[in-house]
Amino acid sequence: MLNHMSDAAPQPAQAPVAEQIPTVDPLVYQLVLQATYLPILLGGGHLEVHGREHVPPAGTPLILAANHRHGLDPFVLARGVPAATGRRVQFMAKRELFVPGLGAVLRRGGTFPVDREGQDVGSVRTALRVLGAGGTLGIFPEGTRSGGQMHGGVALLALKGRAPVVPAGIWHEGPRWVLRLGEPLPPSLGAKALLAELEREITRLSQPFGQTWA
Repeated sequence: MLNHMSDAAPQPAQAPVAEQIPTVDPLVYQLVLQATYLPILLGGGHLEVHGREHVPPAGTPLILAANHRHGLDPFVLARGVPAATGRRVQFMAKRELFVPGLGAVLRRGGTFPVDREGQDVGSVRTALRVLGAGGTLGIFPEGTRSGGQMHGGVALLALKGRAPVVPAGIWHEGPRWVLRLGEPLPPSLGAKALLAELEREITRLSQPFGQTWA
């Protein structure tokens, strides 16, 4: 028995699930985007996207960082990325969402879980692997829909993943939804300067027209 086992070809070790690169099923991704747009359409609403030209074509790492005030924000952000770029936005989502059924859909759409209660090293490694493969990572630096101080993790990911950060602002007023994408911020700015500039840009871009938009 032992001899037989020793003669067997060695099996490649699998990386822990949290560290595998989450893949995106294009069909599931599109179905989710269509389904989550229905509440806006049924409410007589529409989505305006400004600054699409700031999203580069697929093939290089990119982070999209936006404010977060509504449950539909991730889908609005993903929908605003031009299909012509070939990019599909992948998100970290709180681990509690990965229940049977919903969890499978989230994973097939490229989303992966994160433990928001502590330092989840596995999810950070997964995010870096997404960027290392030239993927697009969607992040809400405020962490929750309640807003608050911007977390520095986005700057860490940008520097370690060598990924520019496209700031984004989302707001809606009645049936009107607006997504504004700003110019990419290079990781060469350094963590402190990048985070400060990102916070300024997200604040500016998330204000309704006629206020701070320039």
